[in-house]
Amino acid sequence: MKNYADRNLPYWRRNLAVCVFGSFTTLVSLSMLLPFLPLYVQQLGVTAQADVVQWSAVAFGATFFGTAITAPLWGRLADRYGRKPMLIRAAIGMAIVMSLIGLARDVTDLVVLRLVAGLIGGYASASIVMIGSQVPREKAGWALGILSTGALSGNLIGPLVGGFLPQLVGIRGTFFVGGAMIAVAAITTIVLIREDFERGVDGVRRDKKTQGKGAGSRWPIIAALLMTAMMVLLANMSIEPIITVYIGHLGVALDDQARIAGVVMACSALGSILTAARLGALADRVGSWNVIIGCLVLTGIVMVPQAFVTQWWQLAVLRGLMGMTIAGLLPAIAKLIRQSVEEHNTGKILGYLQSAQFSGQVIGPLIGGQIGAHFGLHHVFLVTGALLVLCAGINGWVKRRFFNVTLSCRSVTG
Repeated sequence: MKNYADRNLPYWRRNLAVCVFGSFTTLVSLSMLLPFLPLYVQQLGVTAQADVVQWSAVAFGATFFGTAITAPLWGRLADRYGRKPMLIRAAIGMAIVMSLIGLARDVTDLVVLRLVAGLIGGYASASIVMIGSQVPREKAGWALGILSTGALSGNLIGPLVGGFLPQLVGIRGTFFVGGAMIAVAAITTIVLIREDFERGVDGVRRDKKTQGKGAGSRWPIIAALLMTAMMVLLANMSIEPIITVYIGHLGVALDDQARIAGVVMACSALGSILTAARLGALADRVGSWNVIIGCLVLTGIVMVPQAFVTQWWQLAVLRGLMGMTIAGLLPAIAKLIRQSVEEHNTGKILGYLQSAQFSGQVIGPLIGGQIGAHFGLHHVFLVTGALLVLCAGINGWVKRRFFNVTLSCRSVTG
């Protein structure tokens, strides 16, 4: 009897295209509130400047916190009931909640609804579970890189859309537009996604005796990969809360700081868009471990000169280079995790991967803010770079110590 991946082989290319569109659409909708979030907080009755900043940060982070909590649960349910139902659940849930945010009565409503969006949403996370389970192993890096490009493009385009859309439809109307966009993604998913899932076969946990002799050695590999995924987002987000302040120290006029900060942030996403698919394909050719370790070292190195720039454009160039080097990590990690776990556990472990990523997205700004406040802004880059190089060393040790055992037991190629 064919396994899940073999049965869905005819569908994975079309499913990949739909998931890229859905991930792009949902992330545009979620990120377009960034330019006007403080303004919406003020509309909801918060007047003190310090309170506006605090509530804006809480509302923004609530979605990532919610996703980090529930991603493993949705991954486990995807293993049991199929991947397509999880995509539909995420799209419909996010469309409803996004529209409800436009009806928020006060800032508490805003935070709660953003949290609910994270708890029940996660279309991009569900897409990784589906594509990671269906794509042929020899094309997994490329496919996950394409999927990552769609998500990164959504995060890049979203704030740009959010910059002009409120002028046309109002701030509350922008959320209704976002909800409508996600609804289109939901309809596309329902109509076009194909999945051959046999609950009585694909959702059944295998007997321990059939799991292979290398099962015990796989968990250190998975733990190292989850830690690395968390570090990717931690490194990318560590400077985000203070980047405007840092740009101010580089001599940028106060009136231009927000605009220049937006440009610098966009450079990182743009760099990742340019190289994510290429580095994913490179992982298919030279091995995921080599791409992971190489990207960690290169990103750590590029972090260092960011601490010593004297002009904002220098920072923008270096952030763009960092985006290019960091882009290969998540597709290679997802590919390696897919190849290192039993098929019936793929969704659950890829769910843990999403949880690790969003945890890094929450922890990164907290760590960066604390280091910047107590030791100086320059040290944020130096500490983050050192952590990335240390992470590369850990991955190299895990590869030598555990991966060869798993490779000999299961013929895993990574």
